[in-house]
Amino acid sequence: MRMLFKISALLLTLGLGTNTLAKTNQRVLIVVTSHDKLGNTGKKTGFWLPELTHPYYELIKAGIKVDIASPQGGSAPIDMNSFAEKDSYNDRFLKDASLMAKVIRTIPLAKINPKDYAAVIYSGGSGAMWDFANNKEVNRISKELYEMGGVVSAICHGTAALSDIKLSNGKYLIDGKKFAAFTREEEALIEQLDIIPFLLEEKLSQRGGKHIYGKAWSENVIVDERLVTGQNPASAKEATLKVIELIKK
Repeated sequence: MRMLFKISALLLTLGLGTNTLAKTNQRVLIVVTSHDKLGNTGKKTGFWLPELTHPYYELIKAGIKVDIASPQGGSAPIDMNSFAEKDSYNDRFLKDASLMAKVIRTIPLAKINPKDYAAVIYSGGSGAMWDFANNKEVNRISKELYEMGGVVSAICHGTAALSDIKLSNGKYLIDGKKFAAFTREEEALIEQLDIIPFLLEEKLSQRGGKHIYGKAWSENVIVDERLVTGQNPASAKEATLKVIELIKK
């Protein structure tokens, strides 16, 4: 019996065990960027609102509690271009004092205990390109949660969070896994190729991931074990539904 316990503990440490944590803890952390400057352009950026609202309201509908965090904590910047197209989830946000308060008072990542969550979702928006990559708190939370059997998910530019996460075995979490991310084509279409610090599809491929392309601006969600990625804003809802499926197994 003692040997069986040791083997189970080892499998869980390696991220190969059953999703015990997720089964017992129905709470998800959504992380948004704290960064509001679009490179050196003088323009403002932030997180893409539908990539918060679509996951948030789908999780709430599924009976899952949600916390909102950011690298710095406090008020998180919304990319105002998020409101360019009509979106029922965004309309709901504008009437939701509770969610607005969570955005104004996001939890600093340094205060997050991964044991409190079944999954983490890194929301996109161009700001994430500057403060999700090479972020020690992003790496800590993701590594610990994944190795406890939890789910790691990222949407659009939020996949920048995956660029530096290493597991206890020394390998990148993305290594050997299929993923979707905001593409070179999509960056070109919004004229950001010369602004962003790196290309997601290139960086994550360099880390050993296998990029799965989807049509620009169309839904493309990839699930590989307990890693869920979505290519763009159109993928936010479906990526969240996949996260919900995994944590309710």
